Amino acid sequence: MNFLNSLLVMLNEMSPYILLGFFIAGLLHAFVKPSQMSRHLSGNGWGAVVKAALIGIPLPLCSCGVLPTAVSMRRNGASDAATTSFLIATPQTGVDSIAATYSLLGPVFALLRPIGALVGAMVGGISVGHFAPTKSSDNGAAVSDTPDIDRPSSFWGKVTDVLRYGFVDMVGSVGKWLVLGLVIAAAITVFVPDDLFLSLAQYPVLAMIVMVIVAVPMYICATGSIPIALSLMLKGLTPGVAFVLLMAGPAANFASVMVLRRAMGGKATAIYIASVIATAIGMGVVIDYLLPASWFVPQVGAHAMCHAHSVGLFDTVCSAVLVALLVYALIVNRGHHYHHHGPQDDACRIYRIKGMMCPHCQATVKGGLESLDGVRSVDVDLQKGQATVTGDVNPETVIAKIESLGYDYLPDPGR
Repeated sequence: MNFLNSLLVMLNEMSPYILLGFFIAGLLHAFVKPSQMSRHLSGNGWGAVVKAALIGIPLPLCSCGVLPTAVSMRRNGASDAATTSFLIATPQTGVDSIAATYSLLGPVFALLRPIGALVGAMVGGISVGHFAPTKSSDNGAAVSDTPDIDRPSSFWGKVTDVLRYGFVDMVGSVGKWLVLGLVIAAAITVFVPDDLFLSLAQYPVLAMIVMVIVAVPMYICATGSIPIALSLMLKGLTPGVAFVLLMAGPAANFASVMVLRRAMGGKATAIYIASVIATAIGMGVVIDYLLPASWFVPQVGAHAMCHAHSVGLFDTVCSAVLVALLVYALIVNRGHHYHHHGPQDDACRIYRIKGMMCPHCQATVKGGLESLDGVRSVDVDLQKGQATVTGDVNPETVIAKIESLGYDYLPDPGR
C-alpha cells in the first residue's frame, strides 16, 4: 500500500505540469520548421554552439528522439560543434521536464537544469569545434536540398497538429520512460533502507562519480529522471548527486554513443561523453559546496511520499487524463498499424529502416517520405521497422530521403 501511495503522490504532483509541457511541445512542433534551425548552425564557433544549445533546451525530445533530429540537422548543414551542443542540451531538459522539475524539486532545481544544459552544451560544442572541427566536405547537402515536412496551413489544421503531436506522439515518445521513472522512484522510496544511502551521502563527490557510472550507460528521459532524483534525495543523498543524475542520465546512453560514433567519429564522441561527465560533476559540486542547502528542499516531503494525503480535484483530473493518454500511447495506439497484404509492385514498396526507436522517429520518417513528389500514401510500422510507400516515386529517392533523415535503409535479404 505504501508503494501505491508513493506512486500516486508523485503522479498528482507532476501531471498538471507534464500536460502543460506536452501542449507547448505541440506548439513548437507545429510552428517551428527544422530548416529554420539548421541554416543558423553551420559554423564551428561559439555563436553556432550557443544557438544550437538555446534551440535545444526548450525542445522536449528524449535521447532517442534527438538522435535522428541532430543527424538530420548535421546533414543539412549544421557543424559537428553545433550538433554536439544540440545533442547535449536537448535531452537534458525541455519545457515539460522543467515544469515537472518545478513541481517536485522546486524553483531552484528548475532554473539550474537549463543553466546546466547550456553550460554542458557550450563546453562540449566548443571543444568539438576546437579539437575535431567539421571539414567543408563532412556535411551532407545544403539546407535547401531537404525540404521541410509539410505542415497544415489552416488554423484548425495547426490546432489538430499541436494536439496530435503533443498528446499522442510526445506521450508515446517519453511515456514508457516516465512510467518507468515513477515506478523506480516509488520502489526506492518504499523498499530501499535509509542507511544504505546515508553512508554514501557522507562523501558527495564519490557519490557523484558512482552516479555518473550508473547514469551514463542507462537510458532515461529528462522527465522520467525527476522522480528518481527526488526519491534519492529523500533517502539522504545530497542535491548535487541528484543533479548529476538529472544531467548525465538523459544526455548519454549506449545507443546514442554508437550512433554518434558512426555519424561524427570517435574523437567527437569521446569529447561529447567527457563534456557530459565533467559538467554534471562540476554542477553537482557547485550545488553541494557553494549554494545554500535551504534552496534545494524538495516540494514533496518524505512523509507525503510514503503515506496517503488529501489531493485536489484538479490534480486528480490531470492525473486521470495523463494516465488515459499513457494507456492509449503505450497500449492501444501500438496496435494500430496498416499492413499491406498484397504483393509488392512499382506503386507500393516496403522499405526496411534501422534506427527508429520511438513514435517521434515514426512521425519524422512518415512526414519526410510524404513530402516526396509522387508519393500518395505512407505507413510507418514502428514495431517492424519498415515503411510502406505507395505512389510513383523512384526507390533511390526514397532511400536517399530515409538516410537524409538520419536513419539507415536495410536492403531486403529476400530481394
